[in-house]
Amino acid sequence: MVAVATRGGPGVAATAVQSAREAFPAWRARPAAERGGILVAAAERLRERRLELAALQVRECAKPWGEADADVCEAIDFLEYYAREAIRLAEGPSLLQAPGERNAMRYEPRGVVAVIAPWNFPLAIPTGMVAAGLAAGNAVVLKPAEQSPASGLMLVEALRQAGVPSGTISLVAGYGDAGEALVRDPAVHTIAFTGSSAVGLGIVRAAAETPDAQPHVKRVVAEMGGKNCVIVDSDADLDEAVPAIVRSAFVYAGQKCSACARVLAHEAVADTLIERLAGAASVLEVGQAESFGTDVPPVIEREARDRVESYAAQAAAEGRVVARREPVPERGWFCAPTVVTDLPPESSVLRDEIFGPVLAVDRVPSIDAACEVLEQSPFALTGGLFSRNPAVVEEVARRAPVGNLYVNRHITGAMVARQPFGGNRRSGVGSKAGGPDYLLQFVEPRVVTENTMRHGLVVE
Repeated sequence: MVAVATRGGPGVAATAVQSAREAFPAWRARPAAERGGILVAAAERLRERRLELAALQVRECAKPWGEADADVCEAIDFLEYYAREAIRLAEGPSLLQAPGERNAMRYEPRGVVAVIAPWNFPLAIPTGMVAAGLAAGNAVVLKPAEQSPASGLMLVEALRQAGVPSGTISLVAGYGDAGEALVRDPAVHTIAFTGSSAVGLGIVRAAAETPDAQPHVKRVVAEMGGKNCVIVDSDADLDEAVPAIVRSAFVYAGQKCSACARVLAHEAVADTLIERLAGAASVLEVGQAESFGTDVPPVIEREARDRVESYAAQAAAEGRVVARREPVPERGWFCAPTVVTDLPPESSVLRDEIFGPVLAVDRVPSIDAACEVLEQSPFALTGGLFSRNPAVVEEVARRAPVGNLYVNRHITGAMVARQPFGGNRRSGVGSKAGGPDYLLQFVEPRVVTENTMRHGLVVE
């Protein structure tokens, strides 16, 4: 047993929102520098427990050690980055001034933020959304994924130990009914969500409803799914491309929204690339997350395994499997890493987000044809390109609709402040996490214009 959590439903969610409403005025009144200092102190607490927190993810989410440690480090980065950004935001932008008037613009927190977080980055992603809300002066209610409540608790404990009042940050452990209650609560002003496109679009629809008792329009910040493609040009360095694609597709069993699901290989190199990808996939180490040698751990739960295996079976029926790393351990929800090619264009294996270790390889006659595939997809989260030609790099960067394009490297592992992360189209709504615009989604702008041509003085 890793942890025991109560199942909070709509009643618990409503109580947490009410506590946040009551705590909001006092937290809002604190200067940005003070709020930022508290977030930095919380980051230090996570740093002190770095190995313990990583170990928790290994147990709770079957996240391999290297990935779990990186998750903790990203959480620390989010806290410190948004602490600095809050201070910058509080300074306000510079406005045009004219004789006889004074113009000023400031940003005020919106109120209560509901954070609905995923299990695959059980500390980093909730920390980013929670820290942004708090840094901007809002009160926050966090609902972690039902698969990873303990990691959510560790975040809340660190924040409270650092000085965030209990009502300002609350934890609601539960299932979808608790999340839906938060989304529909008229006292919630902003919803920050990371998860599947289906759930995210449902949140967008629900949040659009504005009952008479709700005096504001809710704002949704959603990072959703992807069907991420890597383009391999005819002049690509395959010694560079193959390990980067394998890493992007199979590390953590492909359970990342940024993971590579599809390769668009120029026909001049496709056969060689497929052979080398098959060879690399066939030697992946499939095992328990606690083993340092594991490349591909089990997926999160039985339902996920069954879903992934159904897509793998469909791929085998419709196309040609060139690699399937078997056998896999019997104990655990393991899926064999699979590489498939020659799928028909209409195959759902090429269209749906599988969220598992299944990689499809397509042949394309040109870079233009590869870009057309990207342009036709409803998803636009991450993408990759391997090419030695600067003109090709420029052309793909211009045409690819994705939020994050990685050139001649793996397509996962965005770093806070270095690669602000987020998608377009059905992959995301809002600005990029870990970037300079992110806090703007948790505030509302206010402009004050004062006539400075005085007509007498007030005598007291």
